[in-house]
Amino acid sequence: MLDLSIIIVSWNVEALLVACLNSIYNAPHKFTFEVIVVDSASSDHTVLRLEKDFPQVRLFAQSENVGYTKGNNIGLAQAQAHYMLLLNPDTEIIGDALGDMISYLVANPTVGIVGPHTLNTDLTTQSSRRLFPTPLTGFFESTWLQPYAPKRLLQAFYVQDAPDNAVLDVDWVQGSALMARRRIYEQIGGLDEGFVMYCEELDWCKRAKSKDWRVVFLGTAQIVHHGGKSSEQIGARKHIHFQESKLRYFHKHHGVIVAFALRVFLLMSYGVQLLIEGAKWAIGHKRELRCERVKAYWQVLKTGLPIT
Repeated sequence: MLDLSIIIVSWNVEALLVACLNSIYNAPHKFTFEVIVVDSASSDHTVLRLEKDFPQVRLFAQSENVGYTKGNNIGLAQAQAHYMLLLNPDTEIIGDALGDMISYLVANPTVGIVGPHTLNTDLTTQSSRRLFPTPLTGFFESTWLQPYAPKRLLQAFYVQDAPDNAVLDVDWVQGSALMARRRIYEQIGGLDEGFVMYCEELDWCKRAKSKDWRVVFLGTAQIVHHGGKSSEQIGARKHIHFQESKLRYFHKHHGVIVAFALRVFLLMSYGVQLLIEGAKWAIGHKRELRCERVKAYWQVLKTGLPIT
Protein backbone atom coordinates (compact mmCIF):
# COMPACT_ATOMS: atom_id res chain seq x y z
CA MET A 1 0.00 0.00 0.00
CA LEU A 2 1.17 3.54 -0.75
CA ASP A 3 2.15 5.85 2.08
CA LEU A 4 0.14 8.92 1.04
CA SER A 5 -2.86 9.84 -1.12
CA ILE A 6 -3.02 13.57 -1.89
CA ILE A 7 -6.57 14.63 -2.76
CA ILE A 8 -7.15 17.96 -4.50
CA VAL A 9 -10.55 19.31 -5.55
CA SER A 10 -10.17 21.92 -8.29
CA TRP A 11 -12.50 24.37 -9.99
CA ASN A 12 -11.26 26.95 -12.51
CA VAL A 13 -7.86 27.55 -10.88
CA GLU A 14 -5.59 26.04 -13.53
CA ALA A 15 -2.49 28.15 -12.86
CA LEU A 16 -2.68 27.71 -9.09
CA LEU A 17 -3.26 23.97 -9.43
CA VAL A 18 -0.19 23.65 -11.69
CA ALA A 19 1.92 25.50 -9.10
CA CYS A 20 0.54 23.23 -6.38
CA LEU A 21 1.36 20.07 -8.32
CA ASN A 22 4.85 21.32 -9.16
CA SER A 23 5.49 21.96 -5.47
CA ILE A 24 4.42 18.41 -4.67
CA TYR A 25 6.50 16.70 -7.34
CA ASN A 26 9.53 18.91 -6.67
CA ALA A 27 9.49 18.23 -2.92
CA PRO A 28 11.71 15.55 -1.31
CA HIS A 29 10.11 12.12 -1.53
CA LYS A 30 11.06 9.65 1.16
CA PHE A 31 7.60 8.13 0.85
CA THR A 32 5.39 6.64 -1.84
CA PHE A 33 2.39 8.69 -2.91
CA GLU A 34 -0.34 9.31 -5.44
CA VAL A 35 -2.06 12.53 -6.43
CA ILE A 36 -5.81 12.46 -7.01
CA VAL A 37 -7.40 15.50 -8.64
CA VAL A 38 -11.18 15.78 -8.70
CA ASP A 39 -12.02 18.49 -11.21
CA SER A 40 -15.44 20.00 -10.65
CA ALA A 41 -16.36 20.72 -14.28
CA SER A 42 -13.87 23.55 -14.73
CA SER A 43 -14.52 25.80 -17.71
CA ASP A 44 -10.82 26.68 -18.09
CA HIS A 45 -8.17 24.34 -19.49
CA THR A 46 -7.53 22.42 -16.27
CA VAL A 47 -8.39 18.97 -17.58
CA LEU A 48 -6.42 19.32 -20.82
CA ARG A 49 -3.44 20.75 -18.91
CA LEU A 50 -3.38 17.85 -16.48
CA GLU A 51 -3.72 15.26 -19.23
CA LYS A 52 -0.84 16.89 -21.13
CA ASP A 53 1.62 17.88 -18.39
CA PHE A 54 0.72 15.64 -15.42
CA PRO A 55 -0.24 12.22 -16.79
CA GLN A 56 0.80 10.65 -13.48
CA VAL A 57 -2.10 12.38 -11.72
CA ARG A 58 -5.20 10.27 -11.16
CA LEU A 59 -7.76 12.64 -12.66
CA PHE A 60 -11.48 12.34 -11.96
CA ALA A 61 -13.13 14.97 -14.16
CA GLN A 62 -16.74 15.60 -13.18
CA SER A 63 -19.50 16.61 -15.59
CA GLU A 64 -20.90 19.12 -13.09
CA ASN A 65 -19.69 21.22 -10.18
CA VAL A 66 -19.98 18.72 -7.33
CA GLY A 67 -18.74 21.15 -4.68
CA TYR A 68 -15.77 20.99 -2.34
CA THR A 69 -17.09 18.47 0.17
CA LYS A 70 -18.49 15.94 -2.29
CA GLY A 71 -15.38 16.32 -4.42
CA ASN A 72 -13.18 15.38 -1.48
CA ASN A 73 -15.38 12.37 -0.77
CA ILE A 74 -14.96 11.22 -4.37
CA GLY A 75 -11.20 11.47 -3.87
CA LEU A 76 -11.26 9.74 -0.48
CA ALA A 77 -13.19 6.82 -1.97
CA GLN A 78 -10.43 6.37 -4.57
CA ALA A 79 -7.47 6.79 -2.19
CA GLN A 80 -5.14 3.80 -1.87
CA ALA A 81 -2.71 4.87 0.85
CA HIS A 82 -2.21 4.59 4.61
CA TYR A 83 -2.55 8.38 4.98
CA MET A 84 -4.81 10.83 3.17
CA LEU A 85 -4.09 14.52 2.63
CA LEU A 86 -6.91 16.91 1.78
CA LEU A 87 -5.11 19.71 -0.03
CA ASN A 88 -6.48 22.88 -1.59
CA PRO A 89 -5.39 23.64 -5.17
CA ASP A 90 -4.22 27.12 -4.14
CA THR A 91 -1.49 25.77 -1.86
CA GLU A 92 2.23 25.11 -2.29
CA ILE A 93 4.32 22.69 -0.28
CA ILE A 94 7.45 24.02 1.43
CA GLY A 95 10.39 21.63 1.72
CA ASP A 96 9.64 18.23 3.22
CA ALA A 97 6.39 19.27 4.93
CA LEU A 98 4.55 16.19 3.70
CA GLY A 99 7.28 13.85 4.88
CA ASP A 100 7.35 15.58 8.24
CA MET A 101 3.60 15.14 8.65
CA ILE A 102 3.78 11.46 7.76
CA SER A 103 6.69 10.91 10.14
CA TYR A 104 4.78 12.56 12.96
CA LEU A 105 1.77 10.31 12.42
CA VAL A 106 3.99 7.24 12.30
CA ALA A 107 5.69 8.21 15.57
CA ASN A 108 2.44 9.15 17.35
CA PRO A 109 -0.16 6.40 16.94
CA THR A 110 -2.82 8.19 19.03
CA VAL A 111 -2.84 11.16 16.61
CA GLY A 112 -5.42 10.77 13.87
CA ILE A 113 -5.24 14.14 12.10
CA VAL A 114 -2.43 16.63 11.65
CA GLY A 115 -2.28 20.08 10.06
CA PRO A 116 0.79 22.19 9.15
CA HIS A 117 1.80 25.77 9.88
CA THR A 118 0.05 27.61 7.06
CA LEU A 119 1.45 30.79 5.51
CA ASN A 120 -0.23 33.49 3.46
CA THR A 121 1.12 34.49 0.05
CA ASP A 122 3.32 37.13 1.72
CA LEU A 123 4.64 34.41 4.09
CA THR A 124 2.90 35.81 7.15
CA THR A 125 1.13 33.25 9.33
CA GLN A 126 -2.39 32.23 8.37
CA SER A 127 -4.55 31.22 11.32
CA SER A 128 -5.29 27.52 10.80
CA ARG A 129 -5.59 25.97 14.28
CA ARG A 130 -8.68 26.13 16.44
CA LEU A 131 -10.58 24.95 19.46
CA PHE A 132 -14.16 23.86 18.91
CA PRO A 133 -16.53 26.85 18.80
CA THR A 134 -18.88 27.30 21.73
CA PRO A 135 -22.37 28.74 21.16
CA LEU A 136 -21.03 32.09 22.42
CA THR A 137 -18.21 31.91 19.88
CA GLY A 138 -20.80 31.39 17.15
CA PHE A 139 -22.41 34.77 17.84
CA PHE A 140 -19.10 36.64 17.73
CA GLU A 141 -16.71 34.89 15.35
CA SER A 142 -17.03 36.03 11.70
CA THR A 143 -19.99 38.31 12.46
CA TRP A 144 -20.26 42.09 12.81
CA LEU A 145 -19.87 41.58 16.58
CA GLN A 146 -16.37 40.14 16.25
CA PRO A 147 -14.58 43.46 17.07
CA TYR A 148 -16.57 43.58 20.32
CA ALA A 149 -15.93 39.98 21.41
CA PRO A 150 -14.35 39.31 24.81
CA LYS A 151 -10.63 39.15 24.08
CA ARG A 152 -10.10 35.83 25.81
CA LEU A 153 -12.96 34.20 23.88
CA LEU A 154 -11.37 34.55 20.44
CA GLN A 155 -7.81 34.17 21.72
CA ALA A 156 -8.78 30.74 23.00
CA PHE A 157 -10.72 29.85 19.84
CA TYR A 158 -7.77 30.78 17.59
CA VAL A 159 -5.22 29.17 19.96
CA GLN A 160 -3.15 32.34 20.06
CA ASP A 161 -1.21 31.46 23.23
CA ALA A 162 1.39 29.30 21.44
CA PRO A 163 4.14 30.13 18.92
CA ASP A 164 3.59 29.52 15.22
CA ASN A 165 6.20 26.72 15.12
CA ALA A 166 4.69 24.88 18.10
CA VAL A 167 3.57 21.27 18.02
CA LEU A 168 0.41 21.04 20.08
CA ASP A 169 -2.93 19.33 20.45
CA VAL A 170 -5.87 21.36 19.16
CA ASP A 171 -9.49 20.56 18.39
CA TRP A 172 -9.39 21.06 14.63
CA VAL A 173 -7.16 22.27 11.82
CA GLN A 174 -7.95 24.08 8.60
CA GLY A 175 -8.93 21.89 5.67
CA SER A 176 -6.59 23.61 3.22
CA ALA A 177 -4.00 20.98 4.23
CA LEU A 178 -5.29 18.25 6.52
CA MET A 179 -3.65 14.84 6.78
CA ALA A 180 -5.59 11.94 8.29
CA ARG A 181 -5.04 8.26 8.85
CA ARG A 182 -6.99 5.86 6.65
CA ARG A 183 -8.36 4.45 9.91
CA ILE A 184 -10.21 7.74 10.51
CA TYR A 185 -11.99 7.40 7.17
CA GLU A 186 -12.80 3.75 7.87
CA GLN A 187 -14.22 4.59 11.30
CA ILE A 188 -16.26 7.75 10.70
CA GLY A 189 -16.66 7.88 6.94
CA GLY A 190 -16.01 10.85 4.70
CA LEU A 191 -16.94 14.49 5.02
CA ASP A 192 -20.56 15.36 5.74
CA GLU A 193 -21.92 16.50 2.35
CA GLY A 194 -24.53 18.60 4.11
CA PHE A 195 -21.65 21.08 4.42
CA VAL A 196 -21.39 22.21 0.80
CA MET A 197 -18.47 24.50 1.65
CA TYR A 198 -17.02 25.55 5.04
CA CYS A 199 -17.10 23.76 8.42
CA GLU A 200 -16.69 20.33 6.81
CA GLU A 201 -13.21 19.89 8.33
CA LEU A 202 -14.45 21.19 11.69
CA ASP A 203 -17.18 18.55 11.70
CA TRP A 204 -14.76 15.82 10.54
CA CYS A 205 -12.31 16.62 13.34
CA LYS A 206 -15.18 16.72 15.83
CA ARG A 207 -16.26 13.24 14.77
CA ALA A 208 -12.67 11.96 14.88
CA LYS A 209 -12.14 13.29 18.39
CA SER A 210 -15.37 11.61 19.48
CA LYS A 211 -13.58 8.34 18.63
CA ASP A 212 -10.67 9.38 20.90
CA TRP A 213 -8.28 10.41 18.11
CA ARG A 214 -6.02 13.38 18.77
CA VAL A 215 -5.75 16.33 16.37
CA VAL A 216 -2.36 18.05 16.25
CA PHE A 217 -1.07 21.32 14.79
CA LEU A 218 2.43 20.60 13.46
CA GLY A 219 4.07 24.01 13.34
CA THR A 220 7.38 22.57 12.13
CA ALA A 221 5.85 21.67 8.73
CA GLN A 222 4.94 24.56 6.43
CA ILE A 223 2.78 25.18 3.38
CA VAL A 224 1.66 28.35 1.59
CA HIS A 225 -2.08 28.85 1.12
CA HIS A 226 -2.94 31.63 -1.30
CA GLY A 227 -6.46 31.49 0.03
CA GLY A 228 -10.04 31.51 -1.21
CA LYS A 229 -9.38 31.55 -4.96
CA SER A 230 -12.22 29.15 -5.76
CA SER A 231 -14.70 30.74 -3.34
CA GLU A 232 -13.97 34.19 -4.80
CA GLN A 233 -15.80 33.05 -7.93
CA ILE A 234 -19.16 32.55 -6.23
CA GLY A 235 -19.86 35.99 -4.71
CA ALA A 236 -22.95 35.99 -2.52
CA ARG A 237 -23.07 32.20 -2.49
CA LYS A 238 -19.94 32.33 -0.31
CA HIS A 239 -21.89 34.16 2.40
CA ILE A 240 -24.78 31.73 2.06
CA HIS A 241 -22.62 28.59 2.20
CA PHE A 242 -20.63 29.91 5.16
CA GLN A 243 -23.65 30.80 7.28
CA GLU A 244 -25.66 27.70 6.36
CA SER A 245 -22.67 25.53 7.25
CA LYS A 246 -22.24 27.37 10.55
CA LEU A 247 -25.88 26.76 11.39
CA ARG A 248 -25.63 23.10 10.37
CA TYR A 249 -22.65 22.59 12.67
CA PHE A 250 -24.36 24.13 15.70
CA HIS A 251 -27.60 22.26 14.98
CA LYS A 252 -25.72 18.99 14.67
CA HIS A 253 -23.50 19.38 17.73
CA HIS A 254 -25.34 21.84 20.02
CA GLY A 255 -29.02 21.31 19.25
CA VAL A 256 -31.94 23.06 17.62
CA ILE A 257 -32.38 25.83 20.21
CA VAL A 258 -28.84 27.14 19.79
CA ALA A 259 -29.08 26.85 16.00
CA PHE A 260 -32.42 28.68 15.89
CA ALA A 261 -31.18 31.53 18.08
CA LEU A 262 -28.06 31.88 15.92
CA ARG A 263 -30.18 31.83 12.75
CA VAL A 264 -32.37 34.69 14.01
CA PHE A 265 -29.28 36.67 15.00
CA LEU A 266 -27.61 36.15 11.61
CA LEU A 267 -30.71 37.14 9.64
CA MET A 268 -31.12 40.27 11.75
CA SER A 269 -27.42 41.05 11.23
CA TYR A 270 -27.69 40.80 7.45
CA GLY A 271 -30.85 42.91 7.54
CA VAL A 272 -29.11 45.67 9.48
CA GLN A 273 -26.06 45.52 7.21
CA LEU A 274 -28.29 45.76 4.15
CA LEU A 275 -29.93 48.92 5.52
CA ILE A 276 -26.55 50.47 6.35
CA GLU A 277 -25.11 49.70 2.92
CA GLY A 278 -28.30 50.96 1.27
CA ALA A 279 -28.05 54.24 3.16
CA LYS A 280 -24.41 54.66 2.16
CA TRP A 281 -25.38 54.00 -1.48
CA ALA A 282 -28.14 56.62 -1.23
CA ILE A 283 -25.71 59.32 -0.16
CA GLY A 284 -23.35 58.39 -2.98
CA HIS A 285 -20.54 56.79 -0.97
CA LYS A 286 -18.68 54.18 -3.09
CA ARG A 287 -21.88 53.28 -4.89
CA GLU A 288 -20.52 50.33 -6.87
CA LEU A 289 -19.25 48.64 -3.69
CA ARG A 290 -22.47 49.38 -1.78
CA CYS A 291 -24.60 48.04 -4.61
CA GLU A 292 -22.58 44.81 -4.70
CA ARG A 293 -22.96 44.35 -0.95
CA VAL A 294 -26.67 45.12 -0.94
CA LYS A 295 -27.23 42.48 -3.63
CA ALA A 296 -25.17 39.92 -1.69
CA TYR A 297 -26.91 40.57 1.62
CA TRP A 298 -30.32 40.49 -0.04
CA GLN A 299 -29.57 37.12 -1.59
CA VAL A 300 -28.62 35.79 1.85
CA LEU A 301 -31.86 37.10 3.37
CA LYS A 302 -33.93 35.60 0.54
CA THR A 303 -32.65 32.13 1.40
CA GLY A 304 -33.82 32.49 5.00
CA LEU A 305 -30.69 30.53 6.01
CA PRO A 306 -32.54 27.25 6.56
CA ILE A 307 -31.19 24.94 9.24
CA THR A 308 -30.40 21.56 7.70
